[in-house]
Amino acid sequence: MKITDCNNTADFRKLAKKRLPAPLFHYIDGGADDEVTLRRNTEAFDQVSLIPDALADLSGMDLSTTVLGQQLDWPVFLSPTGMTRLFHHEGERAVCRAAEESGTMYSLSTVSTVSIEEIGALTSGPKCFQIYIHKDRGLTYEFIERCKAASYSALCLTVDTLVAGNRERDLVTGMVMPPRFTPSSMLSFMLHPGWAWHYLTSEKFQLANVADRISDGTGTLTSVIDYINRQFDRSITWADAEQLVQAWGGPFAIKGVMSVEDAKRAMDIGASAVMVSNHGGRQLDGSTAPFDQLAAIVDAVGGNIEVILDGGVRRGTHVLKALAMGAKACMIGRGYLYALAAGGQPAVERTLQRLKDEVERDMILMGCATLSELNRDKLHFHN
Repeated sequence: MKITDCNNTADFRKLAKKRLPAPLFHYIDGGADDEVTLRRNTEAFDQVSLIPDALADLSGMDLSTTVLGQQLDWPVFLSPTGMTRLFHHEGERAVCRAAEESGTMYSLSTVSTVSIEEIGALTSGPKCFQIYIHKDRGLTYEFIERCKAASYSALCLTVDTLVAGNRERDLVTGMVMPPRFTPSSMLSFMLHPGWAWHYLTSEKFQLANVADRISDGTGTLTSVIDYINRQFDRSITWADAEQLVQAWGGPFAIKGVMSVEDAKRAMDIGASAVMVSNHGGRQLDGSTAPFDQLAAIVDAVGGNIEVILDGGVRRGTHVLKALAMGAKACMIGRGYLYALAAGGQPAVERTLQRLKDEVERDMILMGCATLSELNRDKLHFHN
């Protein structure tokens, strides 16, 4: 199977599974507990159907939108994902370049393996930085100043990861950072010599944005779950979030909002957007899907802040359903990680182009020339 044989997320997932050692594939692929919410995130889109119009003038197709103050060529941008160089040696660099090629925004994680500064200088495309608040609070405000200096477009604060979800696949595979070559894991690494060669011959793995302050994951082996539980601050409140909004002074999103009340609080503290997200089903299993909550949150904020859907998006029709429900845009994470693992930047570019083509084709089939024509009248709600 080659990159050119991959036409959708499921295809890239199959190829990623072949290319990656088992601990790394299952880290991307897995969710919390019984993975009920992981599955629900995509299944939720099946609860509504699209209602197309015929004989519309589609000569002026326009997929562009403005999100967090940035003009995007189409209404999908890239979620922040940590430790991306584990999945391909080009890591965040490849994904950032692919995002620019696709005319959309890239989001960099606090626990990235390439620094704020390097990604900031890499492309001229819009960039968002995602903050996790560590117990070392000084780090947070350092991040803000570094992002200002590196000309980032926006910030988002992730609020759903005060403790790591029970990701049992990682417990079974022994997923640690940096990867450890042990007798139990050696067979999987040996069966993926291409990955192992690039890992061993590329620059040293590190959590680039925190490496000078925190040894976990860079100087010492640690599980992802242990890193989160040891380093992330559980005492943060809405007052802390408001201080970050003010310190940044630009477009700012709260990521991990799932309730109407939290969406209203985000609006009250001056956030520019909420990202309706349950962390890809990796935190609280049994929680509702972002698409399930979307209508209520959109109605609650009344257009006063942007609502962005993050979770479960696999198809262009999912994007159209979210936008018709009232979302400003959608984000994808696993979708591009599978592609990255399957074949680096060319594969990420291909998966983004395939999804972008789907969105445009589905818009034509819906009889909609612009995104503003998508509304709830275009949806049939199942009982």
